[in-house]
Amino acid sequence: MILRALTLAAGVTGAAGASQFPEFSQQYVQRLGGAVDELSRFVEEFDADAAQVGLSRDAALKDLAEGGAMGAQRAETMGRTLARYDRLSADLTALSAAGPFTRAYYAGRMGDNEIAERAWATFRPAMPLTFEGVTFAGFGFFTGWIAAAGLLSLVRRLFRRGQGGRAASTA
Repeated sequence: MILRALTLAAGVTGAAGASQFPEFSQQYVQRLGGAVDELSRFVEEFDADAAQVGLSRDAALKDLAEGGAMGAQRAETMGRTLARYDRLSADLTALSAAGPFTRAYYAGRMGDNEIAERAWATFRPAMPLTFEGVTFAGFGFFTGWIAAAGLLSLVRRLFRRGQGGRAASTA
């Protein structure tokens, strides 16, 4: 009886957790879009400045790096910004075109810690009443129930084996 209650509780917990994915992923994509928009402004300005002096982006970074300690530091920072912009732009392209089920497949593209932390900070769990929310809830329930049932079955076997071992050694 207790084991059934525990597996049911694990299933309900899994359902509640997994059902939140569609909304969280949507909020992540919205924040990702905002980050890409803001970074694109810096990238466009940098590219325009480079073009104004007749340099490509890579040549401008190299030129900046050769301009002393501050220039080298600024070139390194700008290089990281450009790389982040490229990565986030690719993630946004993939995630924007994806529905909630495909976003689960692309969950690895939701790996920017800064964006995820900010999305999580404002995220408020809610009862999902959409098809995808209910589907994710069902998947979460099934996963939680199976995981708990398997773990409890293993514990039960180990407990029985431990009792059988003690009974044989005391006889």
